[in-house]
Amino acid sequence: MSKVAILTDSNSGITQAQSKEIGVTVIPMPFFIDGVEYFEDVTLSQEEFYKRLEEDADISTSQPSIGTMQEYFDKLLKDHDEVVFIPMSSGLSGTCQTATMVAADYDGKVEVVNNQRISVTMRQSVLDAKGLAEKGKTAAQIKEILEKHKMDSSIYITLETLKYLKKGGRITPAAAAIGTMLKLNPVLQIQGEKLDAYAKARGKSSAKKIMIKAMKDDMETRFAEFAKEGKMHIEAAYTGNKEEADEWAEIIKEEFPQFDLHMDPLSLSVSCHIGYGALAIAASAYLPELEQ
Repeated sequence: MSKVAILTDSNSGITQAQSKEIGVTVIPMPFFIDGVEYFEDVTLSQEEFYKRLEEDADISTSQPSIGTMQEYFDKLLKDHDEVVFIPMSSGLSGTCQTATMVAADYDGKVEVVNNQRISVTMRQSVLDAKGLAEKGKTAAQIKEILEKHKMDSSIYITLETLKYLKKGGRITPAAAAIGTMLKLNPVLQIQGEKLDAYAKARGKSSAKKIMIKAMKDDMETRFAEFAKEGKMHIEAAYTGNKEEADEWAEIIKEEFPQFDLHMDPLSLSVSCHIGYGALAIAASAYLPELEQ
């Protein structure tokens, strides 16, 4: 049986400490803050990130270098026959494309999964990959299974402020000003590779109701087959405000009592573009292949 290593990046929300408990490897994502390079969860904590964000520091996201990827692939292949790398969605970062190019030099021993997930849904893909490896699946089989089920997940996010969407050029200054004046909280969605607008809410309370309804609609339509049998993972995520996030998690538990809930801080790569105080609800379906 082939010995398969599971590799991901810190956009999965899996910390360096958690990676050791789970038995996977996590590449820390690089950031530049006022021209200085930092690495998520190594030299850059969540607290430090939000402090610098609040100070209006010049923050930009980056991706692991080709040399870094080669280092991780080479190191893992010393003790394993194959590597499965699960980066963040190809629609949100160039990491997947770069990694696929690098993997081409490894004679099929490294498989890069493009299952277009981020944060808590990406974390679930990593856990699923680990489970598939333990069932004896090869790297190529794991890649095929994860990509086959890539659309069996959903994320809805509401924001505290429009400032960072404006800063990143995702909305115009005029739209941001009008939204702020009207106290609008946009609800965004990630289904597949893109971060798209879903709805506009007047206040955060209204935004939460919209997200709960959207997820219930998904459970009754896209995920009906899985939800009916209780085979869904329900997830929550947030940026910075843990107290508010805990209250949000309780709402989700009340609305979806049939599913276990997992919550994590949102990846800093996403937080750069949405700022402090965002809340998200997500879901991903059980992998049928893990139950066979």
